[in-house]
Order: sequence, then structure tokens, then C-alpha cells
Amino acid sequence: MRADRLLQIMLLLQTRSRMTTRELAERLEVSERTIHRDLEALSAAGVPVYAQRGAAGGWRMMEGYRTDWNGFRKDELLALLAGEPQRHLTDLGFRDAYEAAVLKVLASLSSSQRRDAEYMRQRVYVDTAGWHQSGEEAPWLPVLQEAVWEGRKLRLQYASSGDTALSERVVNPLGLVLMGSLWYLVAVRDEQEPRTYRVSRIKDAAMLEEPVMRPNSFDLAVYWQRSVDRFRSELPFYSAHALVHPSVCARLEQTRYVRVAAWLEGKIVDAVSSGRQSQKHDARSSRTDAFVTWQEAELEFNTLESARDILLGFGDKVCVLEPFELRDDLLNAANNITTMYDFSNKNP
Repeated sequence: MRADRLLQIMLLLQTRSRMTTRELAERLEVSERTIHRDLEALSAAGVPVYAQRGAAGGWRMMEGYRTDWNGFRKDELLALLAGEPQRHLTDLGFRDAYEAAVLKVLASLSSSQRRDAEYMRQRVYVDTAGWHQSGEEAPWLPVLQEAVWEGRKLRLQYASSGDTALSERVVNPLGLVLMGSLWYLVAVRDEQEPRTYRVSRIKDAAMLEEPVMRPNSFDLAVYWQRSVDRFRSELPFYSAHALVHPSVCARLEQTRYVRVAAWLEGKIVDAVSSGRQSQKHDARSSRTDAFVTWQEAELEFNTLESARDILLGFGDKVCVLEPFELRDDLLNAANNITTMYDFSNKNP
């Protein structure tokens, strides 16, 4: 690995302009004596490295010596350098390789291009993690990745959904897919159709010597898109028609497990929701609450229960018009909540 370390030293000196022996040793996780030997080897090979003494001293490379790699536009630099390595690179063990590649790119740039790159990195940052992380572990992912790369069969111990017992199976791995924060293995057993395995449910994996038998004309992207479409079409479906207060329209659109199928053109003027006026009136009639206009919407949920639980979180800012069973369910839930708090107040 010494050749790789020598290259890293060259790239670091080209990128950083100056580094001390200690800084190089800490970065490359070797001793300072090893760094001295490496720098002597570079110098003997004709690489113009030299030591500068004093408080601002350290190792430098002669100005103008760099790898000849040019032609980058500013937008291309931004695309490469805007953020940290994405989740899939880290999971697959490529984080160090990513950082080494970025270092090579920076080292190969001219001083003006390097300034442009640093300018952009300080002004644009891409965080691919998101707010909702699954927390699922995928300890066998490196084994799966190696088997996919090498075209070798896998022996898996797999726990199917809702099943505590493990089943053993030998599969031909065809590819890995990262969807959101979840990893999936696409594989096929002999003479069967490809299927998808959730990597977090794989409890043991071993790569075999046998080569993979890959179906003719298999396309991973096409297979995955068809699987997603099929999964979505088979999801339970529950629709509702509601009035939505303007203060929560954006929040409703961003809520998980509910989709705003349509905002209707007809707008309703609110007459104070959730019983703040005593008069009774039809839910579709004109309402005035400081003349705030409510928006009609067609909403899609998975089930009646999920619709009830989600809409309870919006309190009196969403009024369901149809179906009546959902209205009744929300009313019963609200009454139960009121009863619970009345009881707790009377029996502290």
C-alpha cells in the first residue's frame, strides 16, 4: 500500500500547499518516521517536495507542479463537491474512496479553479440523510455487494416479514437497491422469478463459489420500477373529501401517508370550525370565521384508521365532509379524548 500512500502525500501537498510531518502522519495513520521515508522516496523519484523551516514551516511542493486535469466548469465542480458522500457510498464502504477521489480532483485543479471549488463548497451543502432515518442495520451489506460484484451465489438466512423463524435459501444476486434509507437485494432462485429481499432481514450471508445464473435481458432499473408500481397499486386505498384551513394546507401536503389528490377550485368561507359557534348548519354551507377562506381537498389515505389518526393531529383545522364513517370515527375519538381529560380533571 506504500504506492497509494505516496500518491496521497502528493495530492495532499498539492491541495493544502503546506503540511507538517505530524499532520501527514495523522492523516495517513502512520508514524512520522514513515512520512520522512516516504518524502525522501518522492524526492529521489524527482517529485519536487521540500521542507520549509520556521513557525510557518512544513512540507511543500514546488509551485506549478500538479496533475494535468483541466476542463472543469463551475457547475461540474459544484456537482462533484457540493456535499458529503451519499448514504449508499458510506454503506457500501466507499466513503474513503469518495474522499480520495475528491482529493484527486482538487489536487488536479489550477489555483483559480481550486478557489472556485472552495467558494462553492462554503456556500452549498447537500445533506442526503433527511429527517426520517430508518435506524435499520445492514451488517451483511458488504458481503452482498461483493457477491453482486463478483457474480457469485449467496447462501442467506432470511427472516420474512412477521415470521420469527429463519429460512435458508441459495440465491443468484442480481443487484442492490437503496430506496430512501432502506437497502434491498434483488435476487433469483433457480428457475424462479426475481424477488426482492430486505437487507435488514438478512441475518447471515455467505458468498459461494458457484457463479450467478443471471436471467437473459434482466434490467435492474426496469425490474425495480415495475416492483414499485405493483407495490403502490396493491396498497390499500381510502379517500376523503375535506375542508382545509389555509394555515395547514402546506403542512398537509408534507404529511406522510396522506396525499392531496386535488385542491378543488371551489373555496368555502369558514364559519368557525370545531363548534366555536353554537348554531347548526350544513358542512357545505358558507361559513365565516373572520372571513377566512377554507380550501376543499380530495385526500387519499391507506385505511380508515390511518385517516382518523392523521386527521386528529390537525385538530379543528381540517373538517371532513365525506365519507360519513370517517366523520363519525373522528367524532367518537374526539369525544373519548374529552371524556378522558374530564375524568382526569375530576380524579387528579
